[in-house]
Amino acid sequence: MRELDQEKAITLLNSIMECELAGVVRYTHYSLMVTGPNRIPIVDFFKMQATESLTHAQQVGEILTGLEGHPSLKIASMEETFQHSVKNILEESLNHEKRALDLYKLLLETVSDASVYLEEFARTMIGTEELHNIEIKKMLRDFSGSAV
Repeated sequence: MRELDQEKAITLLNSIMECELAGVVRYTHYSLMVTGPNRIPIVDFFKMQATESLTHAQQVGEILTGLEGHPSLKIASMEETFQHSVKNILEESLNHEKRALDLYKLLLETVSDASVYLEEFARTMIGTEELHNIEIKKMLRDFSGSAV
């Protein structure tokens, strides 16, 4: 195995933590903005996403401190389009999830063959984020009539 680039891993983990914390804010906001006849299940979906983002941020923070890093107090920048149709919210959610997926993939590249634990963590999170992407794409199909 090669040596872990701890500094690079810590930097990436902080970026992931900031992204996940932005997800908490984003999904909480979305849960408040949904209107219409399907409001209740969609609100529940966004509340679950906010809770999961917080859990992910906490997991990443634990790893950061374990690597002697200092968890960021920042959140990633968020666009606010002020477009709150369910379709717009889901499209923004998909963009957010793709960004998180890309960050976890970068983490995997950084830790591969250097830390079994971090490699497995990154793989698990990639799987989770891929599932989120699939679910949101399926939800968006109702608006486009085809796969996104």
